[in-house]
Amino acid sequence: MGCCSSASSAAQSSKREWKPLEDRSCTDIPWLLLFILFCIGMGFICGFSVATGAAARLVSGYDSYGNICGQKNAKLEAIPNSGMDHTHRKYVFFLDPCNLDLINRKIKSVALCVTACPRQELKTLSDVQKFAEINGSALCSYNLKPSEYTTSSKASVLCPKLPVPASAPIPFFHRCAPVNISCYAKFAEALITFVSDNSVLHRLISGVMTSKEIILGLCLLSLVLSMILMVIIRYISRVLVWILTILVILGSLGGTGVLWWLYAKQRKSPKETVIPEQLQIAEDNLRALLIYAISATVFTVLLFLIMLVMRKRVALTIALFHVAGKVFIHLPLLVFQPFWTFFALVLFWAYWIMTLLFLGTAGSAVQNDQGFVEFRVSGPLQYMWWYHVVGLIWISEFILACQQMTVAGAVVTYYFTRDKRNLPFTPILASVNRLIRYHLGTVAKGSFIITLVKIPRMILMYIHSQLKGKENACARCVLKSCICCLWCLEKCLNYLNQNAYTATAINSTNFCTSAKDAFVILVENALRVAAINTVGDFMLFLGKVLIVCSTGLAGIMLLNYQQDYTVWVLPLIIVCLFAFLVAHCFLSIYEMVVDVLFLCFAIDTKYNDGSPGREFYMDKVLMEFVENSRKAMKEAGKGGVADARELKPMLKRR
Repeated sequence: MGCCSSASSAAQSSKREWKPLEDRSCTDIPWLLLFILFCIGMGFICGFSVATGAAARLVSGYDSYGNICGQKNAKLEAIPNSGMDHTHRKYVFFLDPCNLDLINRKIKSVALCVTACPRQELKTLSDVQKFAEINGSALCSYNLKPSEYTTSSKASVLCPKLPVPASAPIPFFHRCAPVNISCYAKFAEALITFVSDNSVLHRLISGVMTSKEIILGLCLLSLVLSMILMVIIRYISRVLVWILTILVILGSLGGTGVLWWLYAKQRKSPKETVIPEQLQIAEDNLRALLIYAISATVFTVLLFLIMLVMRKRVALTIALFHVAGKVFIHLPLLVFQPFWTFFALVLFWAYWIMTLLFLGTAGSAVQNDQGFVEFRVSGPLQYMWWYHVVGLIWISEFILACQQMTVAGAVVTYYFTRDKRNLPFTPILASVNRLIRYHLGTVAKGSFIITLVKIPRMILMYIHSQLKGKENACARCVLKSCICCLWCLEKCLNYLNQNAYTATAINSTNFCTSAKDAFVILVENALRVAAINTVGDFMLFLGKVLIVCSTGLAGIMLLNYQQDYTVWVLPLIIVCLFAFLVAHCFLSIYEMVVDVLFLCFAIDTKYNDGSPGREFYMDKVLMEFVENSRKAMKEAGKGGVADARELKPMLKRR
């Protein structure tokens, strides 16, 4: 099962023929057992936190004295105000809800159990007293009676900070949360340390809140555009490369022109208002437009240069794109793979976050320096959250790897089925069935390897952020170099893993054998691999750029009508990031299909030559490419020697 093997076994592996879909057996069983044990450990962490009462404390909430709201409580030794009956006090109220302690990740305020949250702002202690008399909800400390709110000298300490903001209970978690966004702006000011001018941050947050409907609409537009592009790819794959190229050129030129036009128009427009805040917003928008216009111009120039260099290296890419379009026609469920994967990730992340919150309220009651109660886990169990973080990375990578294996299995079935009428009724479900029955161990091992690279990189990134401004130039350079190297290694392993899953889907071999076999094939076709990954990935990147540019252009036109009271920067960045992520999720499936088809094509041309008994599995479009390649090799002496050298490894025969 190990990755290291003797020279003789390696030689035998290199001579072994590929036998697509002939034999099927379980692979990497020990790794599947290890993964199952790890998941049981994750379940133990959740069970431990629930068993220690964390679930009740998290959902119902608790006050600063260890009492859970909405129920009777047992007396805690040596802790005053504990053991109170809060059956009718179901909500947690913070005396100073906007006082956030970032270091300890909690609200630095006294918490009380109250009957109702104040829905209206309370400006004076008289208002607080009146609220207690009408609603029966005392917002001051338990030691102070409502009749003493306006007379006691301790009221300024034991009562909430004035004015008390209007608040509403958080659904399912029974905490009174302020409804005014100014409080959240203070949170953001504490979290974002690179903004020296807090007024800028206030304007940014105000812009996001004012434009929230436009942001949601543009995010929905990016989702629709991505799905439309996936449908279009199915039917115009042969000319997709040229269409995307033309559209991106037109889009980049149009977007750049519109940005410069808006910049010139806004710069020349008279400033009729004299309100300082509106003048500042107008200046921010003008500066943002200038930055966008310059960036778009540089991007357009670079785009033209790259296209000029790559224009002649698209023959095999176009053929593979055409076959990939046929794959989506025969396997329409591939389009929905991002939805299932995203849904699985969301479910797991929700579980992970919930368990993390449980861990934050688990443990035994301990009195802190202020005399209030905190719940802490002692002993070795206090390091459970490290295990929980590793679980986040490994299981997330496992879910993504399952998607890669599913797509690879379906495409392999399509490619190596000579008569497409004999395809399974649902190749995707057949691939999922094979994954669950035979190859979960391989997926677990591949995802664990990625986890081993991700964890050190994340640790180094954390160290770098903590030492920012403190380390010397040499240490900073070493840290950044290590982070960069680990990032490159992670990308290379991701690509090798994907091809290893394809090899496993073909031959049902374990992870290391599959990775080695796939690596040999890729090395034999190194030049063509470089061309496919350069041209093909670039074309799909153009599709992502097209969606981002279209969404961003729509956002510019819509936000232009709110330029007097909305800062564009943050809303537009949010929309463009979301559009890119959505486009990436959809087009990454197409990228996977092309990569799997290429590996299948390379294997097909290595072991078959079209003669009787060694017929090709490939589509006739790829056969035409092979014939054209052979003609190009024969004419190598007449010119085009460089292109012939690239084609030669692909046509190697046994």
